[in-house]
Amino acid sequence: MAKKIISAIDVGTTKVATIVANVKAQDDIEVLGVGVVPSRGMHKGIVVNMDEARQSIAASVKEAQRISGIRIDSAYVGVTGRHISSLNNRGVVAIPRDDRLVRTQDLRRVLSAARNIPVAEGKKVLHAIPRSYALDGQEGVQQPVGMHGSRLDVETHIVTASVTSIQNLAKCVRSVGVDVEDLILEPLASGEAALTPEERESGVIMADIGGGTTDIAVFKNGSIYHTAILPVAGYQVTSDISIGLGLPFNIAEKMKRRYGSVATSAETEEMVQVGIENGHSASYKDLCSIIRARMEELLQLVLLEMPTSDYHTLAPCGLVLTGGTSNLDGLDELGQSLLRIPVRRGRPISTGIYGISDILHDPSYSTTLGLILWHVRGKEGSSFKRSRAGTWNSFMTLVRKLFRV
Repeated sequence: MAKKIISAIDVGTTKVATIVANVKAQDDIEVLGVGVVPSRGMHKGIVVNMDEARQSIAASVKEAQRISGIRIDSAYVGVTGRHISSLNNRGVVAIPRDDRLVRTQDLRRVLSAARNIPVAEGKKVLHAIPRSYALDGQEGVQQPVGMHGSRLDVETHIVTASVTSIQNLAKCVRSVGVDVEDLILEPLASGEAALTPEERESGVIMADIGGGTTDIAVFKNGSIYHTAILPVAGYQVTSDISIGLGLPFNIAEKMKRRYGSVATSAETEEMVQVGIENGHSASYKDLCSIIRARMEELLQLVLLEMPTSDYHTLAPCGLVLTGGTSNLDGLDELGQSLLRIPVRRGRPISTGIYGISDILHDPSYSTTLGLILWHVRGKEGSSFKRSRAGTWNSFMTLVRKLFRV
């Protein structure tokens, strides 16, 4: 891979993070700059105030440019929100030529057949990711080009998204002078940063618990198998604390970050008072009980989103928790005792990544770093990227018209 400067922007509900990296090879990535600012104008992964969201993105980009000394002209952008839905679909085509040799154009034809699904009004296909191929009924083919056969099948993971939600997010990014290089579903990116190749191969559930959403991804046989977005995350935990303890929301957030725990020992504490500022205080035991109740509910909701109740067979590697809210003390132990499966906290994998990257070792930045890794590892681009390359796609033809300036 040739040396290349690339950037990524993670527009979250609580923070906007921009990263600039010098990619020399897949295992040689130098982080040159990171810009992290509080997010405004976003709710559960969706733009609700264009001006505020634009200001947050601009501030994050400016900080990353200041640290790196490099102007950001384009970036990979993460997408999440309850408007996201997914399914697995198969496509089938014949290989009509006399030599029965599978060529690249046959892959395009079979993927197009798999993408041909009914889509709800206002939604279009964002990702169509081939999981595996089959030739004449022989399953498990990973790269059929150059092989011989008369029938080619593909199993594809298809992600659909709301046109208006994508439009608003991309418009905010472009309004600060940054072109959208590609749109990537955030749990796909987080999985690149927080999971090991062995976990993705054997089967694993990943839950990226952020501020506004919990992004779920199931990986099996080395590729994505299932994705879902829950509109419940750290914001709801803070809201419960605010209401339950009669505290202002910003104070409840500080309480959660500084003292929050779901460890069993926290429930046995005496009525110790913990405080923040301006006389605000609360019972440590009550604070932790509220957080534990919400997190137990969230962990159970993750399993309810699984495509099968036999999640032990689906994901023998268990559950990996990442995202900012996964930093709660004792959350991995709570998950193991409640769900009866292996649970670990997933920090961004730092092998081959260096430079100004210390901050990125926190689970809060799995998506941010994963956006870079998704591109570096040559993963399947979205409909947005294919349209930029000139391939016909009805979704992005519409979006390009909407964004034309």
